[in-house]
Amino acid sequence: MSEAKKGDKVRVNYRGTLDDGSVFSSTYDEKEPFEFTIGEGSVLPKFEEAVTGMKRGDKKTISLPPEHAYGTHKQEFVFVMDKAQAPESLTLEVGKRIHIRTNTGATAIATIAGITEDSVILDANDPLAGKTLTFEIELIEIV
Repeated sequence: MSEAKKGDKVRVNYRGTLDDGSVFSSTYDEKEPFEFTIGEGSVLPKFEEAVTGMKRGDKKTISLPPEHAYGTHKQEFVFVMDKAQAPESLTLEVGKRIHIRTNTGATAIATIAGITEDSVILDANDPLAGKTLTFEIELIEIV
């Protein structure tokens, strides 16, 4: 039986959890394995590294600290916007992800982290930044 290697397209099932045990993503819930090609860089490098060398039916669990996942939570990505700048059509809710335009003109996605009477606190960090991620991985097949 062959081992997964760079250049192979693979299908895996996985369950991703946080330190508190909550599930942030799972192909078991989606009922469809995740497919990617090893070496293309489309997944977290340490996830790809974990799948490399696995054989069909193999299972393993890995834990990725923030620096090997979505990075540390950066305070400079949290900022306050004047509530009057928000489009009237936008429903402001804590936890809602919105598209914003940065000072450089680029677009980014931010989470509404807080709302006060006059302002909206936005966090442009990835929601998984600063978190240790645990993945239970099962190699379904090498395509």
